[in-house]
Amino acid sequence: MADAAPDSMLDLRVVALGGGHGLAANLAALRHVVKDLTAVVTVADNGGSSGRLRREFGVLPPGDLRQALSALCGDDDWGRTWARVLQHRFASAGEMDNHAVGNLLIVTLWQQLGDHVAGLDWVGRLLGAEGRVLPMAVTPIDILAEVRGLDPADRDALTTVRGQVEVASTDGQVHAVHLDPEDPPACPEAIAAVMDADWVVLGPGSWFTSVIPHLLLPELRRALVQSSARKVVTLNLEPQAGETDGFAPETHLEVLAEHAPDLKVDVVLADRASVVDQDQLAEVARSLGAELVVADLAVGDGTPRHDPAKLARAYAGFLAEA
Repeated sequence: MADAAPDSMLDLRVVALGGGHGLAANLAALRHVVKDLTAVVTVADNGGSSGRLRREFGVLPPGDLRQALSALCGDDDWGRTWARVLQHRFASAGEMDNHAVGNLLIVTLWQQLGDHVAGLDWVGRLLGAEGRVLPMAVTPIDILAEVRGLDPADRDALTTVRGQVEVASTDGQVHAVHLDPEDPPACPEAIAAVMDADWVVLGPGSWFTSVIPHLLLPELRRALVQSSARKVVTLNLEPQAGETDGFAPETHLEVLAEHAPDLKVDVVLADRASVVDQDQLAEVARSLGAELVVADLAVGDGTPRHDPAKLARAYAGFLAEA
């Protein structure tokens, strides 16, 4: 997708919340649609390169932040090159194996500057990022999940599972999630961005480990409820193995409402091919105060991935109606 001409982009302030590949797809779409874009990213990753750096240096896990920055890189040679550099992983038989270059760059700037937000802003300037990336909180967080089906003696019993990786890969059915600590300090710049936004976008992404955590951080949740921004929830293309097995699209909305019953939603965006019962989904969306928008959003190659170009067209169709 070529970069949109500046004069064709919507003069709106949009904040996208999430983590991982779902947030990256959103950012790759929205940077072609709106002039002012901010990503607010979960900071609970405890696996891979991010988990190793988090444990060794006591910093925020940088991986989801890196992916967001990469998604905001431009489509010119500079942007494409830096996106590849940021995502490059070392392969070796030693301690550097599987470390992402971008993770190391981000942690280096954090150590040099002593400030998570300033470090991310500097990386963004280096990349020519078309938007800003902020952490959800300024201290690392763990996700705790109540999971049903792990106790062979009692399949209805709830077992507590700790850690983003462990929750995302559980063999049971996630019932609810919590943060540890329960009230970590939110990123002030993220709170300000939400309060100043015209639109806030939640999802797509791993529902319990990338989307719902934003609603569990008390200060961020209050900002989401109090902000005059309109809210859109973008649904996943299919359930995620282990985390949301058996979920219908409307189940995702019901879980969101259970974790944040005071959050009003204005639009629910869903992929046409992923919706089994559109009337039922529309009814659940209305219970949250939302209009259902259905469009073709998938890449079309059989994998459950959103196409940024199709997402951009869908967002452009209703964001201007604020």
